[in-house]
Amino acid sequence: MSTDETEVRDPVEDQPDDGAVDQPSWWHRDHPTFSALAGFFTGLAFVLLVPALFVGLLSLLFDYDRAEDMFPLVLLTLVVPLGLVISPRTRRFGTYMWIGIVTTAVVVVGVGALVLYVLVNGES
Repeated sequence: MSTDETEVRDPVEDQPDDGAVDQPSWWHRDHPTFSALAGFFTGLAFVLLVPALFVGLLSLLFDYDRAEDMFPLVLLTLVVPLGLVISPRTRRFGTYMWIGIVTTAVVVVGVGALVLYVLVNGES
């Protein structure tokens, strides 16, 4: 290697190995888009997985009619992203989580409405 070439170094390797608790790598701590991306995709997963897991748990514990009556309680899980937005430390993550939740819900409802429209008004 010549002297004018710069060496690319991994910031994780540059940290001293003093046996201290491992800190997250620079990507998780300092990169400006990490919390935005993580929040958005957490919101997406939240919309898809939480209601499905809630229905599965209710159907295991109760009969069909009781589980159907209790399903609206899944809305109580929205307290978690609301709490993330309220706390100053997690506000950015919570905001992007809400963006992921709303975007996913709009896409799912929009595609469902379009498919229903095509099925009902399609040519026979």
